[in-house]
Amino acid sequence: MEKICGTVDTIIFASQDNRFAVLKLSPEKLSTQITVTLNGIAPLIGQLLEIEGEWVKHPKFGQQFKATTYKTVAPTEISGIEKFLASGAINGIGPAMAKKIVAEFGEKTLEIIAKSPNELLKVPGIGKKTAEKISTSYLEQSELTEIMVWLENHGISNTYAGKIFAKYGSFAIDIMEKDIYRLFQDIEGIGFLTADKLAFNLGIQRDDKRRIISGIDYALIQLCNNGHCCIPEMALVDKTAKILQVNNQIIFTILKERIDNGSLNTEVVGGETLIYPPYLYYAEKKVATRLLQLQQATEPLSEDNLSLFIKVWEKDNQIQLAQKQKEAIKACLHHGVLVLTGGPGTGKTTVIKGILSILKAQGLKIRLAAPTGRAAKRLSETTGQKALTIHRLLEANNLAQDDNLQLGFSKDIDDQLDADVIILDEVSMVDIVLMHHFLNAVPDGCRIILVGDTDQLPAVGPGSVLKDIIRSQKIPAIRLDEIFRQAQTSMIIQNAHIINAGRLPDLRKQYSDFVFYELNDDTSITQKILDLCTKDLPHEGFDILKDVQVLSPMHRFLCGVENLNLILQEQLNPKKNQDELKYSSQTFRVGDKVMHIRNNYQKNVFNGDIGFIQDINNEKLTVDYFDHIVTYEKNELNELTLAYASSVHKSQGSEYKVVIIPLSTSHYIMLQRNLLYTAITRAKQKVIIIGSKKALMTAIQSNRTQKRYTLLAERLAHKLI
Repeated sequence: MEKICGTVDTIIFASQDNRFAVLKLSPEKLSTQITVTLNGIAPLIGQLLEIEGEWVKHPKFGQQFKATTYKTVAPTEISGIEKFLASGAINGIGPAMAKKIVAEFGEKTLEIIAKSPNELLKVPGIGKKTAEKISTSYLEQSELTEIMVWLENHGISNTYAGKIFAKYGSFAIDIMEKDIYRLFQDIEGIGFLTADKLAFNLGIQRDDKRRIISGIDYALIQLCNNGHCCIPEMALVDKTAKILQVNNQIIFTILKERIDNGSLNTEVVGGETLIYPPYLYYAEKKVATRLLQLQQATEPLSEDNLSLFIKVWEKDNQIQLAQKQKEAIKACLHHGVLVLTGGPGTGKTTVIKGILSILKAQGLKIRLAAPTGRAAKRLSETTGQKALTIHRLLEANNLAQDDNLQLGFSKDIDDQLDADVIILDEVSMVDIVLMHHFLNAVPDGCRIILVGDTDQLPAVGPGSVLKDIIRSQKIPAIRLDEIFRQAQTSMIIQNAHIINAGRLPDLRKQYSDFVFYELNDDTSITQKILDLCTKDLPHEGFDILKDVQVLSPMHRFLCGVENLNLILQEQLNPKKNQDELKYSSQTFRVGDKVMHIRNNYQKNVFNGDIGFIQDINNEKLTVDYFDHIVTYEKNELNELTLAYASSVHKSQGSEYKVVIIPLSTSHYIMLQRNLLYTAITRAKQKVIIIGSKKALMTAIQSNRTQKRYTLLAERLAHKLI
């Protein structure tokens, strides 16, 4: 590592979130300017920097000094002070005023500004308000610099200094020294492990009460990230002890204190104490209460001439409804909340169309929504009526968070949706927090129809909302189980149901829409995927990038998502003359198929949205998501990944013409029936499974769906006191 000290001349680029900057620096020991890149807040023009790092050669911008650490040093020479003040960094001072101030106070200028702002009144053109503004602005810059140095001295990247200062202001260092674990609670991007590292650097002991409290919260979050709303008490104690490496009894004692003082919520079921994070406890209770309110408060609609209406509708659409389908259409008139569930080919879409037709005839305002953009688009296409994502329906803003109940939706309990009926599709994907936000926005008297397939993968977030509603037996639920004639010719649908029943399909015959290639090693599986994507499927007329999706059970290993993305990118979009941008282990190129992997309400792009890179320019990347264009700064690329292959979980709610599914015994832990069933039912025209019969049988026979700790069903059934 090399150290350089110099003055900042120009800021070439500074990201909006204060995580990356490019600048020109005049080193003390060099006669020419150098280009410096650094992770963190951009320093001020005129500031003296002490940087440590190494020289690198950028393919486009040439020789640069990549700083790994840096700190600011207050300028002491008159020329440096004047340049610093003239940079515009201090409110109330421009180049002309900087010259006047330095002429008056010389080398003591910065000391005067900080400690004796009234002295500035001696300078012509400066009044009392301007003097106060100058002093306040300079002190804020100094405090920010102080935080950066403090973090650097304690082994933590000063990238977070801006966020810390914005949250705590001039009290930042005092707050961090008093309880460093507040960073984990308050500052986005700082996790428990980062705060814990900083705590050890400050000399905090392993059994410090502040550490135990924060460790319990962290362990609870980690466990709830597996889909739970609550956690058995002893499981939480054991997990916390493993993370903190401290005695169970210490944790148990502090956990009891937190339960007694109300900072954690509990329920006791069958003699077992279950611990909730407060926001999930609140969400679960509110969802149960609101569902029962809507179910009981909605008046039945008129059934006059309903049977005749259904007959006419059947004739107009040249279909014959099954008895359960007719029951579902009638039930929507009776109940405030109705669940409609069933597998592929059982006629859920037909029922939705029938319900829409009948309710429209009664002059009702109907809204349609689904959890993902692709699911909403599919719902629009099948019904002929506009459907939105739940986030767009609720008018999500950039304050919305996936992991708590911070209000971030314009539509809520104070400004509810204008609707008489809301049909929500793919409800198996909806977690308890999103359902809470949705129900908050549903007005009294509005009917809701919840549609989904309980046999698919559950929501990524906490809860098993759809299953729990059905399990409670307090909300009417109709399960469609008859496969209709037009669906019986589809081997995709036939085999999906066979697999869902735990049986092996007949693989002796290769059907046009369902193919199994038996290959027993990962290298052969990977090569077959390449052959399909570069030769076979294009010859059949499929557009590989738009029509075909590879869905792998896992991210790791040779035929996992990460490796498949790299080799498919090399084959389908190799490096030629197009621009590219490297980030972490991925290289993004113009033309790449990419997926957004985290809800970003500010950019109006959501987890699972797929698009194509349209342009790369000056460390920025533009993606075409078909209905809108999104631009990413380089430091935002952690929200983007290549999408030639994706996980089955990320495909939920989506549909593709062709789905390729690699099944390898190296993915043993993820070979489960509901995962395979979900992957198969993503395909419209063709399913191609590549792998060993052993891996296929393992997936079919494995119905070990992980138990989720949730009490929504019990709350709906009034089984909790």
